[in-house]
Amino acid sequence: MPAAEMELVHRSPWELLVATILSAQCTDHRVNQVTPALFKRYRTPLEFAQAKSGELEGLIKSTGFYKNKAKHLMGCGRAIVERFHGQVPSTMEDLTSIPGVGRKTANVIMGTAFGKPAVVVDTHVKRVANRLDLTRSEDPDRIESDLQRTFPQEEWTDVSQRLLLHGRYVCLARTPKCGTCALCDVCHWKGKQRR
Repeated sequence: MPAAEMELVHRSPWELLVATILSAQCTDHRVNQVTPALFKRYRTPLEFAQAKSGELEGLIKSTGFYKNKAKHLMGCGRAIVERFHGQVPSTMEDLTSIPGVGRKTANVIMGTAFGKPAVVVDTHVKRVANRLDLTRSEDPDRIESDLQRTFPQEEWTDVSQRLLLHGRYVCLARTPKCGTCALCDVCHWKGKQRR
């Protein structure tokens, strides 16, 4: 993964935050299909805070869990307007104080939107990190710590993005592409398919 780029299309930290919230239990491809119409209708945190839930739900329905996501997006917009003067904050403490924002989402925002070292742990990173013996944990917080100890801080964002994309496209959950994997020789996973 020489060019490990964020696949969620966004033009600002706010758009990335919205897209990341929508990406829970949903593909980036689906989110990228939904966000153009969504951002045409609602542009700012204030507009999301004042959204009518039914209309917002209709725009994001295809991302799944749309009722909860709409509630989180509206609460997120309110929090950013009321507590952060309409600007997406850039610290873990501030980000995780916002409705619908956990460590994973906060790390996405810090790393991609603000260029701060951040380790994103999603289901793909969890799987690949375990298969490559970079961790022995299933707990996302522990995996984040293990990866932070393993790699230099300036590489955290890129490494986690590479692990994520490797898991999304090569080291698949059910049918990993071990035969074409560039890491096959250093992978000690017991389920690995030999070349």
